[in-house]
Amino acid sequence: MFKEYGNYDAMGLAELVRNGEVSAKELLDAALNVANERNPQINALIHRFDERAYRQIEQGLPDGPFKGVPFVLKDLLACFAGEPLRMGSRGICVVPDYDSELVRRYKASGVNIFAKTNTPEFGLIITTEPKSFGPSHNPHKQGYSTGGSSGGSAAAVAAGIVPMAHGGDGGGSIRFPSSWCGVFGLKPSRGRNPLGPDNGEDWQGAVAEHVLTRSVRDSAGMLDCSSGVEVGAPYNIAPPKDSFLAATQRDTPPLRIALSRKPLVNTVVDAEVLAALDNTAQSLAKLGHHVEEVEPQINIEQFWRDFFVVVCAEVANMVAMYRRQFGAACVAKFEPATKNMAMLGRSFSAADLVSAKRGWHDVQLAMGRLLTDFDLMLSPTVSTPAEPHGVLPNTRTEELLMLASHRVNIGKLLFRGGLVEEMAGPILGKMAFTIMGNVTGLPGMSVPLHMSENGLPIGMQFTGRMGDEETLFNLAAQLERELGFSGKA
Repeated sequence: MFKEYGNYDAMGLAELVRNGEVSAKELLDAALNVANERNPQINALIHRFDERAYRQIEQGLPDGPFKGVPFVLKDLLACFAGEPLRMGSRGICVVPDYDSELVRRYKASGVNIFAKTNTPEFGLIITTEPKSFGPSHNPHKQGYSTGGSSGGSAAAVAAGIVPMAHGGDGGGSIRFPSSWCGVFGLKPSRGRNPLGPDNGEDWQGAVAEHVLTRSVRDSAGMLDCSSGVEVGAPYNIAPPKDSFLAATQRDTPPLRIALSRKPLVNTVVDAEVLAALDNTAQSLAKLGHHVEEVEPQINIEQFWRDFFVVVCAEVANMVAMYRRQFGAACVAKFEPATKNMAMLGRSFSAADLVSAKRGWHDVQLAMGRLLTDFDLMLSPTVSTPAEPHGVLPNTRTEELLMLASHRVNIGKLLFRGGLVEEMAGPILGKMAFTIMGNVTGLPGMSVPLHMSENGLPIGMQFTGRMGDEETLFNLAAQLERELGFSGKA
C-alpha cells in the first residue's frame, strides 16, 4: 500500500507515476483504502465503480498531465457513459450512453474516475442533505454541513480520498463548500469550461463547472486541460496568455484589491468571518498589495429577487421536462422545495424573466466599473462558518406548506406577502457573497486561509475580471506559498 498517498497533490501523484515510483493501480488502491476508512463517516461518495476503475488502468489511461490520479465526479450534470446519474433525487436515475464534453476532457487528462459524489437534489440548495442519499458530513466536524451543492466533492478532497474532485457552481456551489470544508475552489469565467453536449449554458449562464482541489496548481493545471472552445457553445472566450499553470509560477506583482464587507442579501455576517476578512486584508498589505474598502453599487433588494426569478424559471422548465420524459410518478418523488421552486417559476411571466435578466446586466455593469479601477475584489466567501445539519433545509412545517400549495401558481402572491423572502432568506443569506459571481459570470475563488474557534474552516473569496483567471491563480499561489492553507481535516 502506498502510505504516502495523502502527502501529495494531484500533480505530485502524477509525477510519481511518470517517474515509475508508484503505479496507477497503487494510487487507486490507496484512494479506495481511504474511502473505505473515511466515507462511512462523511457520506461523500454515493456510487462507486471500483472494478471499472481497475479495468481503466488495464486498458491504459490517456497519457495526460494527471495520468493515474484517482478522481471523482459530482453526481450532477456530468454524464459518465454507463454509470447512473441521479442528481441527488429520489425520482431520477438515468444511465447515459455518452460522456459529457467536460468528462471527456477530464479523461484525456489521465485521471482515473472511480466514483460519484453526493449532492442536494438538482443542486438547488447550498447544503448537501438530500433525502435520497442522506447528509454529507463535514470532515472537520461530524454533524455539520459540507455546504453545497458540491458538498460531497469538497468533503472527498478535505478527507483525503482524492486530491481533486469535479464540482459545479450556479450560486456559489464550488466556492461555498470549498470554504466550509477548507479546500481551494475556483469558479471559472462564464464559457471557460464546456457544458455540452446537453447544455450551451445553464441557468441563463449562471452555472460553471470546474474542480475543487488541495492545491492551487492542481486547479490551474486541470483548467488548462478542460477549458477551450466547444462546438455549439454560445461563448468562446480568449485563452490565457501562456497557461493557467504558468500563472501559478510567476512572481506576483503588487495588486489593487477592493475589499467588500457588505453582503448583497440582507443578512448578518459572523464576527469571526469579518475578523478573518480584516486579517486577510492585513496579510495582503504586508505582501505589498494595495487594499481599499470599496462596495459595488448594487441594489440588494432587486439583486436577490432577480436571481431567484431566473433560477425558479429554470427549475419550472426542468420539472416540466422530466414530467414529459419520465412521467408524473417521477416528479411526485421530488423534494417539496423543488416542487415549490417550480411553482414559483410557473407563476412568473416571460416579461418577468426578461426583466430579471436586465437586472443581471445592472450587476455586471456595476462590477465591471469597480474592476476597472481594481484588479480583484476581496470578500468573505460565506457569511458564517459551517452550520449543523438541519439548520438550512426547510422545516417539516415549511415542507407541508410547500406540498399544499405547489400545484397552484401563487408565486407572485407569496412574493408580495413576504413569505418567499422569509422562507428563502436563511439560504440566500449564506449565498450573499457568492451569487454575484454567477450573475455576472466573473471568475472567483475561495481560498482556505482561516479557521474558526470551533475548528471549522473559513474561506476568503476573490473575484476577478472577466476572463482573467490568471490573476486569481497568481495571487492564490502566493497566498498558498506565503501564508499556507488552513483546513486539512
